[in-house]
Amino acid sequence: MRDDLSGVPDFPTARVDEALGQSEAFVAFQERLSRVAKVDRPVLIIGERGTGKELAARRLHYLSKRWEQPLVALNCAALAPTLIESELFGYEAGAFTGAAQRRAGRFETADGGTLFLDEMASIPLEVQEKILRVVEYGAFERVGSAQSVQVDVRIVGATNADLATLSADGRFKRDLLDRLSFEVLFLPPLREREGDIPLLASHFAARMAFELGRAEVPQFSADALAALEGHGWPGNVRELKNVVERAVYRSDSALIGEIEFDPFRSPFRASALPVTQAPEPDAPQAPSPEDLADKPFAEAVRDLEMRLLRSALEPAKYNQRKAAEILGLSYHQLRRLYRKYRDSI
Repeated sequence: MRDDLSGVPDFPTARVDEALGQSEAFVAFQERLSRVAKVDRPVLIIGERGTGKELAARRLHYLSKRWEQPLVALNCAALAPTLIESELFGYEAGAFTGAAQRRAGRFETADGGTLFLDEMASIPLEVQEKILRVVEYGAFERVGSAQSVQVDVRIVGATNADLATLSADGRFKRDLLDRLSFEVLFLPPLREREGDIPLLASHFAARMAFELGRAEVPQFSADALAALEGHGWPGNVRELKNVVERAVYRSDSALIGEIEFDPFRSPFRASALPVTQAPEPDAPQAPSPEDLADKPFAEAVRDLEMRLLRSALEPAKYNQRKAAEILGLSYHQLRRLYRKYRDSI
């Protein structure tokens, strides 16, 4: 049932061509997504910022049986908690000050299709209870109404939060989590997508050159490419896109030789006047021999390697090439060490 859909925005336009990759991790994720897309059940997409959760939700919808029906989105973190309920479920005229006429919410707009709830960890508990009823019975009431509205909606949720921990802490309803987690897809961060950085960088560079009206397709020098591959990419694909596009527009040549990762780095000398700053946190120190003496050998080695790895990665801002230099290792030695302990650091 869909009435009065004015004022409810469409799903934001996303560049599907940015969902590129050939790495084992990326291909495995896409295969799992394609398989579950055809099963008409709720899906949760978990991923760090900038990994492409919105693109994944869009692809999941268009591979599903609902592809001809609406795809509607709500960024739950972009709204005040008091507004999320009326955005999701709509409201009747006179339900609150300013409600001059009935308005349909996102559930009604998505009837027959897919509702994408981004940053769903931000949903208040009382609204979670109402969503749970929709999942279980396909029905809800608009704000200010006692009349039940029936809908047929597939929910796709996305977050970078640990919903299981939030549930254990009482901040996310366990019943709702159980019903939404028919399948949980984990988007691989860019640092785990081996071989995808050059592919994506070339794609973003070519598109930026076209936008600037340049005839030549940009190429990266060996040093520039090494810098891109050695960076930790905390902002993932979104950060890579910004870095590459900035490098292309700043370069007067088709050969990109310089990469600037931090656009906030000032080109001017720091003022001679004293500036009050919060003290820098101490870098982790390697444990002393006394700390390791009572531990089994294997555990002591593991502890030492992890502490040394942290002590190099943090001052290098997770640039793995710089961290390797700090530790006196080759880049590939550092990569092996990082992969060994990536779940623990």
